[in-house]
Amino acid sequence: MRPRKIILCVDDNEQTLSVRKFLLETRGYRVLTATSGHEALEIVERHAPGDLSLLLSDLIMPVMDGAELVRRARQLQPGLPTLMVSGIVSQYERGSVADVFLPKGACSPVELLERVRVLVARKRGPKRVVHTTATGEQVPAQQAA
Repeated sequence: MRPRKIILCVDDNEQTLSVRKFLLETRGYRVLTATSGHEALEIVERHAPGDLSLLLSDLIMPVMDGAELVRRARQLQPGLPTLMVSGIVSQYERGSVADVFLPKGACSPVELLERVRVLVARKRGPKRVVHTTATGEQVPAQQAA
């Protein structure tokens, strides 16, 4: 059995956090939750690079907003995919530091799950095609041609 992908979900609204956690867990993800940016960074620090599959954060939070959280989390784990959700679209839509930005209330749970699935799959990276030579040596497809 493959290990479940771990998603760190951050929102200062505990009800929203609970709904997202339930939605993701019913799709087979392991979900860690945090109600502040500082709490989320502690979780990121405790995990080795590659352990976390995605950081899903609200943009507007007290003390540390989602954009600052993403910047700091990427300093700790540069390859960590990020998805930000917020009710304030215009200001951050184009210049967001996150990989994906979804407007809160304007995206369906199905769209959120699809974006999560794509980001988690992208983190894994594409499958490499390997060819076996006549001597039994395995080489990447581009070297075999």
